[in-house]
Amino acid sequence: MTQSPVPGKIIVMKKHEWVIVFLPLVATWLVDRLTKIWAVGIDGVKSFGYLGFVLHHNPGAMLGLFSELPPVLRVVSLSTGGAFLVCTYGLIQYLLPIKSLSLRTGMSILLGGILGNVTDRILWGHVVDFIVIGNVQVSSPAFNMADALQWIGYGLIVTAIVRDGELLWPEHNARRVFWINPKFQLKYCYLLLGVGMGISLISMVFSYTYLRVTMIELVGTNQALLDKFLLPYAMTFMILALGFCAGLFAIGKVISHKIAGPIYAFEKYALDLIDGKDRNFKLRTKDEFKELEALAIKLRDKLIIEKPL
Repeated sequence: MTQSPVPGKIIVMKKHEWVIVFLPLVATWLVDRLTKIWAVGIDGVKSFGYLGFVLHHNPGAMLGLFSELPPVLRVVSLSTGGAFLVCTYGLIQYLLPIKSLSLRTGMSILLGGILGNVTDRILWGHVVDFIVIGNVQVSSPAFNMADALQWIGYGLIVTAIVRDGELLWPEHNARRVFWINPKFQLKYCYLLLGVGMGISLISMVFSYTYLRVTMIELVGTNQALLDKFLLPYAMTFMILALGFCAGLFAIGKVISHKIAGPIYAFEKYALDLIDGKDRNFKLRTKDEFKELEALAIKLRDKLIIEKPL
């Protein structure tokens, strides 16, 4: 369920609409996997006019980015980045205040393409690229269906933002002050931050020691070799952990804002009614405690409309 940008109006995403949103993600991933399974059997160059097929192993990200990084740092960080995007995708789908199937579908196609390349890194340690556009003189870098389909996702997202921008960021739905109740909100943020740091610490100790013991069993106590693999791993893990904790702090700020804001607004509204000031009470689109709006109406009727002369 998501809420309308019109205060008090609820928009419910129906089951078939969620299917429309999530199906492109699965379809994009499947198309990418099937075409890559076919592509690994390409021998030499197959040319069909300006469209060519040639097998290429890309150890980096899109168009070869980050290919010069150490293998452990590259594969682990890029693969884990895909998992981070899955979590971000789910959070955005939940927080979006409008249906906008084109925006939601665009994000699904984009994520499906990213996961296609992440799957390559997990299974093979590199991404399979095989499509080339151009001729002998001028041609594009090798890419795959995941890369191509991602641009469709980008297009849908940009189109939806241009078309529905006013609904996504309505002026009447803004709250200028983000730290409504700093003591409560910071406590909430620090709690999530502490949980994130605890999870990161436990995960790092377990994974680092497991990897170290396994490597010692396989190659012995060769310190130079251990440092070659373990130091990039530890550095990558710490960077990802910092990003994870920072993300939790930011999420805590957003969620606590949606909790503290309605309570603060209702307190001010109740004080205004006590002072005889008659006004309406409306919460923001994604605020919690929407039931306070109905309670405010009853309170207003009791203190203002039914007030004895």
